[in-house]
Parts: sequence; C-alpha cells; structure tokens
Amino acid sequence: DALITKFMGESAAKLRQVFDAAASTRGVYFFDEFDAIGSQRGQSNDVGEIRRVLNSFLLMIEQDESNSVIVAATNHVDVLDEALFRRFDDLIEYHIPSTEEIKALLRMRLGDFLKPIKSITTLATEAEGLSHAEITRAVGDAVKEAVMHDQNSVPSEAVKLLLQQRQAVRRRTLASRA
Repeated sequence: DALITKFMGESAAKLRQVFDAAASTRGVYFFDEFDAIGSQRGQSNDVGEIRRVLNSFLLMIEQDESNSVIVAATNHVDVLDEALFRRFDDLIEYHIPSTEEIKALLRMRLGDFLKPIKSITTLATEAEGLSHAEITRAVGDAVKEAVMHDQNSVPSEAVKLLLQQRQAVRRRTLASRA
C-alpha cells in the first residue's frame, strides 16, 4: 500500500498503522524512496502535510520499542532532514563503482552474452558515474532484448546505447535538483 495519499491526515494515519504493525508483528519494515516523507523541513517547496508526516515519523521512531527493524532507502540523501540521521542506528552509503568494479559488474552480468568481449573497457567508460543498479538495469534490458529476438549475444552497441540513455536520465535528474 502507498503511504502517501492526497487526503489530509491520511498519510500520518497510515504511518501509525505501519508502526502499530511493527509493534505487534516482528519484522523488517522497509521505507523505499524515503525522501518522499523525509525531506528537510522548511524548504521552499515544503508542503505542510508532508512536514506533519515527517514530524509524526520522527516521533513514532523515537517512541518505537518494538523488536522490529526499520529500514529506509533513498537516492537523494542530500535532501533528507538532519533529524532523521539521529534516529537511525546505522547509515549505509553505496558508492558509485570504480572503473574496475564496473568492468567486473559487466563481466558478471553479461557473461558470454557480450560480443566482442574486448568492448568491456569501452562500456565501462560509458558507465562511469552510474550506480550499480543503473548499470545492472541497462545490461539486463540489453540481455532481455537479445533473448526476445532469439539472439545468442548482445551487441556492445546495444549496451552502450542503454548506458547512454541512463546517463541522460541521470543528467536530467541532477539538473532538476540544481
């Protein structure tokens, strides 16, 4: 179910349900795209309802005594409210992979599908600055396309094009946040 709704007060009520469930049913509770509720308070685009949801989250996590684990993930750590960092026991940051890590990821994901194999270095250059997930998605899309067209290999140009598309999305996203 979606946590954020268009109705005033409903998001905080749903958040309360999550914390009530965590108290009664031990488990791992995962908040993906956490920046949707965890953005810094007082921003120019601040909406009062989201600020109230964040305040509710901060209060609920502070009062939480359950045996459950609460995990939150975001690609936009820079917009998170500072108070959140004091509420979580551990913070894990995934770095952008190095060129060698990209090559290893490409070899692992493409296996024998890539022809010619010598293009790994070129593809690694195209992938610089992308996350593991973005590279994996591009490669997966290229492999799926090859399989759907009954091909035994993935042309390096196909992977290159998909990596370039991911780079374009990344640039637009960064530009929109600037």
